[in-house]
Amino acid sequence: MHLWQMCGIIGIAFLIFEMFTPSLFFLNFALAAFICAPVSVYIKNPYTLIILFFVLSFVSFVFLRPILIKKFNKETETGVNSKYIGQIVKADEEISDSHGVINIYGERWEARSDNGETIPAGSSVKIVRNESIIMYVSAINN
Repeated sequence: MHLWQMCGIIGIAFLIFEMFTPSLFFLNFALAAFICAPVSVYIKNPYTLIILFFVLSFVSFVFLRPILIKKFNKETETGVNSKYIGQIVKADEEISDSHGVINIYGERWEARSDNGETIPAGSSVKIVRNESIIMYVSAINN
């Protein structure tokens, strides 16, 4: 087997690893292997290719990975925002700025008052925003 074939197989293996763990980590190694493949036609020393592979991997990891992460991991709206924000639900328990519970689509969620007011149990509330697993709500004036 020629060195360029081995570099190509290693690059494909790293691309497969990247598909199963989409962290933009193995992509750096795949890129380095694919660059080493045509270079191996001219450089026959495998130790030089290994050093080149690690240098290219390091450079790719330091310079390219942050750019790719910024591009692909943009702040996206979570499913919670599109599914729950703006919904009007009933307060299962009294809601204040430190405790409370609402029920959305049969799911029990911790709730907090968005503006600090106390909302009695059974009142209609509108979900304004969420932070992690806590929904912030405001009272609906009937």
